[in-house]
Amino acid sequence: MLRRKKNGLEWLEFELLQPFSEVKHGVFLHLNMREIANQERALALFQLRGVTLKQVHKDALLEVKKSPDKLALHHGFDGMVSAESEVGLLIRHADCQAAIFYDPVHGALANVHCGWRGSVLNIYQKTVEKMKQLYGTQPSDLHVCIGPSLGPDSAEFKGYREELPTHFWEFQVRPTYIDFWAISEMQLQGAGIPRAQIEIARLCTLQNSADFFSNRRQKEPPPLHGTVASLSC
Repeated sequence: MLRRKKNGLEWLEFELLQPFSEVKHGVFLHLNMREIANQERALALFQLRGVTLKQVHKDALLEVKKSPDKLALHHGFDGMVSAESEVGLLIRHADCQAAIFYDPVHGALANVHCGWRGSVLNIYQKTVEKMKQLYGTQPSDLHVCIGPSLGPDSAEFKGYREELPTHFWEFQVRPTYIDFWAISEMQLQGAGIPRAQIEIARLCTLQNSADFFSNRRQKEPPPLHGTVASLSC
């Protein structure tokens, strides 16, 4: 990932999306996105109004059809899809994954929150299906980027036999530690996305305390990062 800094803000960008100047995006560091003022500050960096979610660790996806007059909050969703220009899709996260999906053929975008429950529900497969239904997206055209999140050496699930489906169990790197980066890659490729069009940051939020908040490191409620993605005209 590429590190950027401007106007007192610091963020990361994906190398996979650099050829697409029409996609504005950033994973913001050291900025607690629980605070509305910080959400607005991040969006303003890209000169955007935006939409964010009260995420619920399920698999419902919101279609954003127009740019709001001010920052809009929607309840009960864990991802957004849009073909609208100049609207910022803001996902908040700590150890969970935030994934940007971009279809350059149909000019469609998604920004998705995925924790372990989202992985169990395969929200990534549902995102691909939603984009195909709404915009005609073909999986082979998608470019998908997953930001910093809990890494395999930190993702301990002592109750994995009760919480996770059996086909996840093979992704243990050692007893009770699960590689959700590999699970996500498996799910994306299973949805038809070419491996060369998938970028996973492979930066662990728990182990990199200088840059990242972590639910497992910090007491509830933890500060949250924000990942912003938008299409420009």
